[in-house]
Amino acid sequence: MKAAASDSPPSSPAPDAAVRATAEGQRLQNVKPWRHWGPYVSDRAWGTVREDYSAHGTAWHHLPHDLARSKAYRWGEDALAGICDRYQVLVFGLGLWNHADPILKERLYGLVPDEGNHGEDVKECYFYLDNLPSHAYMKWLYKYPQAAFPYQDLIDENSRRQGQGPEYELLDTGIFDDNRYFDVFVEYAKASPEDLAIRITVENRGPDAAPLTLLPQLWFRNQWSWGERPGPRPIITLGPSDNRFITLAASDEKADSPQGLLEPYKLADRYLVAEPHGQPLFCDNETNATRVYGPLAQSQSQHPKDGFDRFVVHGEADAVNPSQTGTKSGVCYQQMVPAGGRVVLRLRLQPEAPLADGPSPLHEVDAIVDARKAEADEYFAAIAPPQASEDERLVQRQALAGLLWSKQIYLFDVDKWLKGDNPQMPPPPGRENLRNRHWRHLHSMRLMLVPDKWEYPWFAAWDLAFHTVTMAIVDPDFAKQQLWMLLFEQFLHPSGQIPAYEWDFSDLNPPVHAWAVWRVYNMERHRTGFADRDFLERCFHKLLLNFSFWVNRVDKEGNNVFEGGFLGLDNIAVIDRSLPLPAGTVLEQSDGTGWMGMFCLQLMRMALELAVENPVYEGLATKFFQHYVHVAAAMKHMGGRNYSLWDEADGFFYDVLRCPDGHFERFRVRSLVGLIPLFAVERLEEHWLNNFHAFRGDLDWFVHHRDGLLKGVCEPIASHSGTNHLLTVFDLDQLRHVLRHLMDPAEFMSTYGMRSLSKQHEQDPFVFHNAEVRYEPAESVSKLKGGNSNWRGPIWFPTAFLTIETLRKLGTALGDDMKVPAHGVDGPLQDLWTVAHAQADRLISIFTRDDSGRRPVHGNRRKFQEDPHWKDLILFYEYFHAETGEGLGASHQTGWTSLVASLIDEWRRPRWKSSRSAQPEPNVPNL
Repeated sequence: MKAAASDSPPSSPAPDAAVRATAEGQRLQNVKPWRHWGPYVSDRAWGTVREDYSAHGTAWHHLPHDLARSKAYRWGEDALAGICDRYQVLVFGLGLWNHADPILKERLYGLVPDEGNHGEDVKECYFYLDNLPSHAYMKWLYKYPQAAFPYQDLIDENSRRQGQGPEYELLDTGIFDDNRYFDVFVEYAKASPEDLAIRITVENRGPDAAPLTLLPQLWFRNQWSWGERPGPRPIITLGPSDNRFITLAASDEKADSPQGLLEPYKLADRYLVAEPHGQPLFCDNETNATRVYGPLAQSQSQHPKDGFDRFVVHGEADAVNPSQTGTKSGVCYQQMVPAGGRVVLRLRLQPEAPLADGPSPLHEVDAIVDARKAEADEYFAAIAPPQASEDERLVQRQALAGLLWSKQIYLFDVDKWLKGDNPQMPPPPGRENLRNRHWRHLHSMRLMLVPDKWEYPWFAAWDLAFHTVTMAIVDPDFAKQQLWMLLFEQFLHPSGQIPAYEWDFSDLNPPVHAWAVWRVYNMERHRTGFADRDFLERCFHKLLLNFSFWVNRVDKEGNNVFEGGFLGLDNIAVIDRSLPLPAGTVLEQSDGTGWMGMFCLQLMRMALELAVENPVYEGLATKFFQHYVHVAAAMKHMGGRNYSLWDEADGFFYDVLRCPDGHFERFRVRSLVGLIPLFAVERLEEHWLNNFHAFRGDLDWFVHHRDGLLKGVCEPIASHSGTNHLLTVFDLDQLRHVLRHLMDPAEFMSTYGMRSLSKQHEQDPFVFHNAEVRYEPAESVSKLKGGNSNWRGPIWFPTAFLTIETLRKLGTALGDDMKVPAHGVDGPLQDLWTVAHAQADRLISIFTRDDSGRRPVHGNRRKFQEDPHWKDLILFYEYFHAETGEGLGASHQTGWTSLVASLIDEWRRPRWKSSRSAQPEPNVPNL
């Protein structure tokens, strides 16, 4: 079967046969039943939009951490090391108490925006150590201090800093200084898709023996409390138990219930088998109404959700159900962990009750866990590229583990959320006008990759696109499902808009969905030989609707220059681009227009691929080629106006603020906004076009009759096979100008990758009226957009990754005809492939050990740099200090920062150096 040429990843095909030969590779041939149980539980459900039923949309205050242990969640659970079934009917998680804390540790703690200097900010030390695509093996680590957890100290010190300077983290409190803490490892291993062995290992790193209460818990998500009257409840009871084991028996009794979101789904009975020296506890996963709503409120249960905390920590004997039934259960183990020693708990979550006269199911736990761990080692050895160092393999494995742990069941019915579940208790008046009122059709029961299960425990559209690129390394089927999901009718708006993120579905994220679809399609094709055209065609049709939305909504004047608004870059601009401007005033955006140029070219490539089997698509390829030309030309010519987005003197693209009287203001902020137009790049080689007669004819007509539009945006490049066409917003002189800015260490290029703002703005900030943009290499000084992230200097993986792809594509098209100084203004001349490779190395080096043994990502935290129990634990932050590489922002953003695994995968394999005269190796596309 023929295929159109592709600019997918530059690596040679992965050793797919070797991967398929592993035990995990065999499971992936029929992975669906293996995915029934997985790490689909959020790290934080409190303080989220979904749980916010307040009058003013103050989600953090409506359900804060302090009430989370007492308030039943409506839309999904949270837990420590939580796992659940596909629809989160039944959940398993861990409770801990160090005999010093004021509360039972059942969920991760962090600050909310008015308590710290970084929006939502987790203040715990935990790590996703391992995971397989089938979730047949998973490993998680939590570092639990033996002293009282410093809740108030974290609030007080972060408040004292008033949003400036570095965050005050748990390590900074000194609570780990003398090693008085527990390492709590939780491992899950599947004996079969429905049979899970669980091993909890606690290591005491301190100098003295220390007490620890462990409380493994099994509970039902509350689906019965939300209508006008309570629905049928499932039940957990004490099952077969003797001196060999304790059993908790969970039965879902709501098969015919009209209540709840998931009424057609019934979970078969499950049995949690636990070691016999614990105490079974039972309560109900229901709200303690008196504590949450006041002394006059009455709870539906005498033993509500916080019963375990009250029993274990506060000694309230009547807080748990003496009848040993409920919808929440656990087995409480009181342990004294020796100094430098360990304790191990073994459990089994299985579909059959243990036999009274048979062997204990717990006897097999170690063998199952160890076997699956060995299979994970085998699988990741097959996945790893041959030229990667051992340290790079460690980084890649933890990045992939974090991404796989970032799956979450996303349960949300926006219409029901807006109206309320119970007509007798409607939400406050006016609440429907707060957010997402135009998204009543959005209804989700999907497994989703979220950016960070604590800080961003909901999907974000442009984050998700990058997640799928890394996911495609290990599970292309799940990657494709994720991309299709946001195009499905229950997500995609009738207008064609893709929902942005939970806080405001109507906001605009960069239109990168088409790029991700095209890239994932090609990754699978090159690795496996299977071209999933059904997937490509389905997505292409929906992307046409999304493209129409952008053209009709974001190009308001029809001049092919796009406003875009926020576009995910938070505080990068001098004004908040999410806010409406005065009547008649327009902000014409270089990044919005650049993204649209990229969107056009991705749809053109998809149309040509589909035209291989259906020539009808050639006409759409022509349409998107011509639309790209109009967009690219408009960026530099602006339809005959006396200004453009391109500044010839500076050799850079800027935003332009145009006023009703014709006056305009060029925002001379040298930032990613002016580099994003680089991403709109493709090439058309002569020999490719021979298969597309209609498209070739349309292209030739356009070249001869619209040559004025093509100048500088469709560059003819001579090659051994004839004249090729380089599609880029920059002519070759402009390209040299912008690459000079990009590679100059005094501007964009840091030791660790591409800064999001030129360093020249450190001494020369851009000022507009009373606002300014100044280079801020670390935490945000400016609190535009709330200060939750900072695009005024730090390094961000998604845009750095796209820049590397751009350099590779340009290097393929231009070969040795385009060489640039290594440092932008000086240094040896390098071709653009070499430049791309160097940029990949810079990003990888953030996580790997340098010559002194330090990992830049961990900055000056000695515990991470020197301690043997910390130094090989990797955190994948949201963004990185532009001068030091230290991680900043969300500490578990193994969503798009997992792209480091893709860089290792693609730049640590044998490759041929592409040029216009090079011949490709077998099975490698001519890039």
